[in-house]
Amino acid sequence: MRNGISLGTLVWIIVGVVVALSHGYTIANFSSLLSFLLAMFLWPLVLLGLSLHVDLGI
Repeated sequence: MRNGISLGTLVWIIVGVVVALSHGYTIANFSSLLSFLLAMFLWPLVLLGLSLHVDLGI
């Protein structure tokens, strides 16, 4: 049994970071960090046009 992160998971995260950055998700405050993380892990939804921008009002 292998320990650590799989190649597929690593590729998913890298593609997610690229998609999130290319669609304007940044890390400026907690709300934008949350939006970035959602976009990074759910990047197929971002490519389909779903906005994952979160506004917590803080």
